[in-house]
Amino acid sequence: MRKLLPLVGTPSVSHPGGRSAMTCRFRCGDACFHEVPNTSANEYVGDVIAGALSRRTALRAAAVVTVAAAAGGVTAGAARPAAAAPRPPAPHGRAARGLRFSPVAPNTADQVTVPEGYRQNVVIRWGEPILRGAPAFDPERQTAAAQAGQFGYNNDFLALLPLPGERHRQLLVANHEYTDEVLMFRGYDPENPTRQQVEVAWAAHGLSAVVVEEDRRSGKLTAVPRHPLNRRVTATTRFRLTGPAAGSDLLKTSADPTGRTVLGTLNNCSGGTTPWGTTLHGEENFNQYFAHGSRATDKRYGIGTGATERKWERFDRRFDLAQEPNEVHRFGYVVEFDPYDPASTPRKHTALGRFKHEAATVRLTEDGRPVVYSGDDERFDYFYKFVGAKRMRHGTSRAVREHNLSLLDEGTLYVARLTGDSPAADIDGSGALPADGEFDGSGQWIPLATATADGAVSHVEGMSAEEVFVFTRLAGDKVGATKMDRPEDIQPSPHTGKVYVVLTNNTNRGKAGLAPADEANPRNANKHGHILELTEHRNRADATTFGWSLFLVAGDPADPATYFAGFPKDRVSPISCPDNVAFDPHGNLWISTDGNQLGSHDGLFGVATRGERRGELKQFLTVPTGAETCGPLVQDRRVLVAVQHPGEVDGASVEKPASTWPDGPGKIVRPAVVAVWRADGEDIGV
Repeated sequence: MRKLLPLVGTPSVSHPGGRSAMTCRFRCGDACFHEVPNTSANEYVGDVIAGALSRRTALRAAAVVTVAAAAGGVTAGAARPAAAAPRPPAPHGRAARGLRFSPVAPNTADQVTVPEGYRQNVVIRWGEPILRGAPAFDPERQTAAAQAGQFGYNNDFLALLPLPGERHRQLLVANHEYTDEVLMFRGYDPENPTRQQVEVAWAAHGLSAVVVEEDRRSGKLTAVPRHPLNRRVTATTRFRLTGPAAGSDLLKTSADPTGRTVLGTLNNCSGGTTPWGTTLHGEENFNQYFAHGSRATDKRYGIGTGATERKWERFDRRFDLAQEPNEVHRFGYVVEFDPYDPASTPRKHTALGRFKHEAATVRLTEDGRPVVYSGDDERFDYFYKFVGAKRMRHGTSRAVREHNLSLLDEGTLYVARLTGDSPAADIDGSGALPADGEFDGSGQWIPLATATADGAVSHVEGMSAEEVFVFTRLAGDKVGATKMDRPEDIQPSPHTGKVYVVLTNNTNRGKAGLAPADEANPRNANKHGHILELTEHRNRADATTFGWSLFLVAGDPADPATYFAGFPKDRVSPISCPDNVAFDPHGNLWISTDGNQLGSHDGLFGVATRGERRGELKQFLTVPTGAETCGPLVQDRRVLVAVQHPGEVDGASVEKPASTWPDGPGKIVRPAVVAVWRADGEDIGV
């Protein structure tokens, strides 16, 4: 992270990890600069693998047969290719289907740059009116009432859902992760925000649902204002707490003595869509909104002891833990939103645990029960899955819909423990491959608690079930979960069932007193990140064991520490700090980045996950100055990205913008959603 002009009385500091310090302040409350919240003494992977012997003794041909016969399943004893049989170079010729475009070169242009032969348009910007009666955007006269009817700020996760009966239209759902008041308000004083500025920020958080329409002649996608399904959810919208912790004394406040109703959702980062037609949204860096933390549990969740950056506690007591100590326990959950019912009350599912949820992605078991994967986006924290107890029902009746909306309230929550299969001496922190030629191993899903219709049971000694669901990080500490390098998005492939776990970076890996490199996190001072490929036992979503390997180790391909699933590194694009991911119709994984440490802007990349071109990675677009690439969505004929926090560069302000995107000089910089399509109207990358 780069330097920010300091606040009055604040010394200038250099922030690690790739983002600008302004981004660190407003999105995550300087999480990377604070003390690491996880001070548990669980074993590190490097410790538990000491003395282990490599099991990779079979030739590549035998390994391929073994893996294919297991339908992708990998167990601790599965045969793997030997170092003596390196993967042959991929053939020259056409790229993988879906990736047949000329890659965009790394650059620092203040624009969205797309491949030759592709076109783009801004679908919707911060402040555009979407509800009936909402005024046109006026940044000099913005009010909370206006913002509550307009598209929110800092769009992140995107979902596109079908609209039966409305030709060429879809329903777009977007997260609004956080606000950057310095770029929103002229003359903003961070020490003395006004009530109006704070209330506008409350209204700019949350979610937007807006119908979008395709122009079949040009490929453009545009918002449809005042559609009956359009909706805004903000930091003051009423939510239901559901599941095993709802009604707990830990969730009761003076405003809500029942512990079942909470106002608003905060810091919604990535999310997911469900097979039953709803969207899921992860509350991530919620800790930064709460002042005056004092308990050990507050510290474990990164809550500071003093005032907050935004000073919201001056205007609403619920953000002051000295006055409302339980309010913070009501944030940090997975939110479920029904975009087809504008009158519905969104839900916070306590059964999925409370931590910094980066995302929540769903696959079904063979008998139709939901499994939800989610990462805790913090240095040295964990990743989890929830296995539901009830089967999804099909149909559109109200009874079916209500049943499906309860699917995430009963089931078992697990945390991951990984074991490498190489001797500890082979993992030196440089990123060099071990003697067996691959970073890989096996793992277990450790049960934390099970929720049923009759109650909940803890599987963690010394913690009640309610405590497990509210203080999930502490439960992970107690059972010895594996400390990872910022687990972010987790996506199961709809084509193979393999699960991809994105580890964005961790520059503290290997520092004195902190976890050293291990086989699952093989680089000290890991500033570029990596992606882990996980295969559930027998490819069953409800399995309790899995095999894993590192699919991609990011960075400059010229760096010997990088790895692209064995694909020749002279034929891939450089990539740094992977964040959100999505699959295209061909089974390729698309990766958006956050905090590029290679000197160029963040972007979107596609990579083949199977076949002879597995590991072939190509850059599809870059985003403007200061921006992060979010979303993403890849359809047959369109790619959507959320361009988040453009212009968020140290020292920038409304008066001194670092970016003029998307509307040019003289206009305020605005986060926005962008659509990209082929000029000839054909499918993406074919």
